[in-house]
Amino acid sequence: MKIKYFIILLLLLAVFPIQAQDSIAKKQPKVGLVLSGGGAKGFAHIGVLKVIDSLGLKVDYIAGTSMGAIIGSLYASGYSGKQLETMFEAQNFDELINDAFPRGSKSFYERENADKYAVTLPFDNFRVSLPSALSRGQNVYNLLYHLMLPINHISDFGKLPIPFFCIATDIESGESLILEKGKLAEAVTASAALPSLFQPVVIGNRILVDGGVTNNFPVEELRAKGMDIIIGVDVQDALKDRETLKSAPDILFQISNFRTINAMKSKTELTDIYVKPDITNYSVISFDEGNNIISNGEAAARVKLSELLAVKNKQLNTTKHNKIAVLDSLKINKISIKGNDRYTRSYLLGKLKLKGAEKISYSDFKQGINSLIATNNFDTFRYQLTPTENNTEYNLSGKVTESETSTFLRLGIHFDELYKSAILANLTKKKLLLNNDIASLDIILGDNSRYNFDYFIDKGYYISLGLKSRYNHFNKSISPFLALEETSPLLVGLNKLDAEVADFTNQVYLQTIFQKDFALRLGGEYRRFKITSETIIEDEQADEITFENTDYFSVYGNLIYDDYDNAHFPKSGFYVNGDFHLYLNASGFNTNFKSFSIAKADLGYAFSFNDKLALKTEVNGGFKIGSKSTTTLDFAFGGYGANFINNFYSFYGYDFISIIGNSFVKSTFTLDYEFHKGHHFLGAANFANIDDGLFESGQFFSSPDYTGYALGYSLETFIGPLEGKFSYSPDTGNSYWYFNLGFWF
Repeated sequence: MKIKYFIILLLLLAVFPIQAQDSIAKKQPKVGLVLSGGGAKGFAHIGVLKVIDSLGLKVDYIAGTSMGAIIGSLYASGYSGKQLETMFEAQNFDELINDAFPRGSKSFYERENADKYAVTLPFDNFRVSLPSALSRGQNVYNLLYHLMLPINHISDFGKLPIPFFCIATDIESGESLILEKGKLAEAVTASAALPSLFQPVVIGNRILVDGGVTNNFPVEELRAKGMDIIIGVDVQDALKDRETLKSAPDILFQISNFRTINAMKSKTELTDIYVKPDITNYSVISFDEGNNIISNGEAAARVKLSELLAVKNKQLNTTKHNKIAVLDSLKINKISIKGNDRYTRSYLLGKLKLKGAEKISYSDFKQGINSLIATNNFDTFRYQLTPTENNTEYNLSGKVTESETSTFLRLGIHFDELYKSAILANLTKKKLLLNNDIASLDIILGDNSRYNFDYFIDKGYYISLGLKSRYNHFNKSISPFLALEETSPLLVGLNKLDAEVADFTNQVYLQTIFQKDFALRLGGEYRRFKITSETIIEDEQADEITFENTDYFSVYGNLIYDDYDNAHFPKSGFYVNGDFHLYLNASGFNTNFKSFSIAKADLGYAFSFNDKLALKTEVNGGFKIGSKSTTTLDFAFGGYGANFINNFYSFYGYDFISIIGNSFVKSTFTLDYEFHKGHHFLGAANFANIDDGLFESGQFFSSPDYTGYALGYSLETFIGPLEGKFSYSPDTGNSYWYFNLGFWF
């Protein structure tokens, strides 16, 4: 009997603590956090999260829209407020939002053509249209997917470390949707797809855009999840008064904000702790002021510190975020890609730079994705990395969405001291004859009308085929040694020759890519080179004298390496361009032709001392092998430019084409101080030895025969650099101004 009572007593003692714990648990409130949209103003959410973390306050559910969805989802994935601050400070938001892919992500063909057009417009069916958005949002997706990889296996957002949902808008029905299952990165990208800035995101059979269009503060939906206390952070603009409404965009934004702001009157009352950071002086694109916005978020949260502490005191445990390690390398085992109807699997893998069963850095993996999207043949690439059983390798599955636009109209404008003013109209057609080809025609109208035609069949790592045709001409006072032999009696008393120089070049070549960044080209070339002048008239009946009008036939090889981060103002990277031409035959004016070769190499290296100061170093060299009878294809130096023909080079301190020789060594040092974003102070010095037979005599190691210096200012604009440079040479005491507007073409 005593044993019976003892057992009953033990059972009662065991039951009472359980009931007490249940009673306490029932009293502990469920805390929800709702984060509104607001673009860059949403950085204030990070400041609020830092304060919440410092208190150890536990959040049981998070709801967010747009930027609130981005920050809320990352916090729900396990990142702390401090981690988010560090990650967002490291981001280049111009590249992130504009889908500005690094130059290294583009093919060599794309690099050659990308830096000369100010405007690109779809031009299908002979009609110009506007793109669906400024950005495809691929960079945003890439970033989110990388950061969310540790919880990538979770498809039910309610099972994240902190349960989460976000809001998106069905653009066809106008319906507000709760996204709480699927691929987290894709859902958040849809929630933040601001119309006109980001293209819509397709999930299933729905086309989704920014949730802020219909519900920018999902407090009712969060309350429905059983939350007892809701903390709301609102970074939306208030209505402006008549003194502030000064422009048409201000008025349009005010009108579009009517519904959202009016809805907040009732939504605010549904929050228990309402945090309203001071974002008056910031806009949705104030990404460069992120630190100040975060600080304002912290300040606003501290105003509510007593209320937040009261909530924390009702909780049993303190929440602490463990630091999440972001994956820095991976080994991809199997690759499966769908959605490619017109492009082959080998083409996709060549652009992704993936061969399978190899370990690569995550940055290389991301660069491969950028290379695929940078072709502009695909609107999106949505992918999934699934770990294998041993968690050391991943299987990659993805789906591409091929772009429906295949024809583009591109425009540009330019002025420089050599070609003078010019307007560029370009027509680019993809899939002209084959699925992976591209044809491009530049028509350049102005003081010196020209054209460029390119056709390229892109096979990536395999053998690609290219065709080039170019006509180029200009009028300029040049050195007479380019057109006349040293023994010519016409040289007597002649220092300058006012000449028209014309070049018509056609090439066909094969190209292969190796070691990811090297391109090797082998091809044949036909060139007609012509020099005429009215300076010297031998025949009174003649309007001009012809110094050169010859057709040249050659074969050539070209090795290129280019990983400059910026074509015009590089702060890092290498550049190598080696070229060898064997001239086999000629017909026309040059009746004394004998075969010869010209070899030249350009080397460049750029590095930064800090985020404002960079140094670009360049070394160039070249020489002629064989017959010296042909002088019109020799090396020529002087002036400043980037669109020269033949073997012409820039040289500060001298006028265009004023130094001639069949061999040379040249070095240039350019110090670039970007004192404000897009504003550059430039200081440059160049030195050279230029002569006939320079390498044969060994004089290329001697002190430089030619020197020149330049100081200038350059402003980056959407049409290209706006530059003014003053140059001086101590050799002659002469000085020159060089002006340039727009991309070179």
